[in-house]
Amino acid sequence: MIIAIFITFIFIVLRFTVTLFNFISNPKLPHIKSPYRQLVSVLIPVRNEQDNILALLESIYDQDYTEYEVIILDDGSDDNTYNICEVFASKHHQFRVMKGKKLPHDWLGKNYACYQLAKEAKGDYFLFLDADEKVNDSLLNSAVHRMRLYNLGLLSLFTNQQMDTFGEKAVVPLMHYILLNLLPLRLVYLVKNSTVAAASGQFMLFDAAIYRKNEWHKQVKDRVVEDVEIMRIVKSSGYNGEALLANGMISCRMYKSYTEAVNGFSKNFLAGFNYSIITLLIYLVIIIGGPMIVMMTLNLQLIVFMIGLIILTRIMISLSASQNAWLNVLLHPLQMINLTIIAFMAIQKHLTKTTVWKGRQV
Repeated sequence: MIIAIFITFIFIVLRFTVTLFNFISNPKLPHIKSPYRQLVSVLIPVRNEQDNILALLESIYDQDYTEYEVIILDDGSDDNTYNICEVFASKHHQFRVMKGKKLPHDWLGKNYACYQLAKEAKGDYFLFLDADEKVNDSLLNSAVHRMRLYNLGLLSLFTNQQMDTFGEKAVVPLMHYILLNLLPLRLVYLVKNSTVAAASGQFMLFDAAIYRKNEWHKQVKDRVVEDVEIMRIVKSSGYNGEALLANGMISCRMYKSYTEAVNGFSKNFLAGFNYSIITLLIYLVIIIGGPMIVMMTLNLQLIVFMIGLIILTRIMISLSASQNAWLNVLLHPLQMINLTIIAFMAIQKHLTKTTVWKGRQV
């Protein structure tokens, strides 16, 4: 019992320290207004996104950067996605839409779609976005400025999350919670070793010349969590990579219900632990079982100390991610239950090879 309590507090203090470092270092993309003139190819793979894609296209058209092209690749949609994109592109000359080729057996869908898009792009930078996002002013200027300032091969942003339903609020904040609780984000750039890597496929901005030379998506053609793997390969190839928080310049509504959120997170949750079920189970035992053991001691000082660190951690992460801090504190127990559900769903899908996303097995 004493050993379990000791391990629990060591882990809580370490996680608090990481969170404090992230909060103080403020790893956000700075807003830059100075205009740049480099051509940015905005590349958007879509599959059955008729409810989302128009809002993204309109937000790109309304933002303040002028030197861009937008290429949308329809990856076998069976809804009205292609027609919506085609109508929009016919009225806006910087936009065009294409249909993707048949998926080869040794590729995953999104990776192959991104590979095809890069082949069509003409820009100095390649920006890959997901269809369920919205961009705001300063995003492209700020991102291009960062690429040039730090000589980056890849800049990835963790977008601000839009959550409308209670189910989303009980699940989606787990993404920033795990990220900012376990990884000092500034180290992705500062530490050149490729093992220190983080990225989000929701915003991946590449130096186009480097991308054309290396064809990053081809190198990870069969990887479910291609974003983190690309960051690792970029760094191991000797290029600079950086991952930051979006600082309000791009937002995303990842899922629209509790069921969508749980299924979506379980798709790639195990990949964050390098597909090690043992490592994931140890993490769950410490992060959830540990505090329960501390509560069972009925030692008021230990309990107050533990709860205090957890509350401070949730507040700092929520403020960094522009989320409702007190709501996340209140929902913390429920979010930990959902974390457990997601983890066991991920294990079950991995063992039975039944992970499906957008109608395809992955």
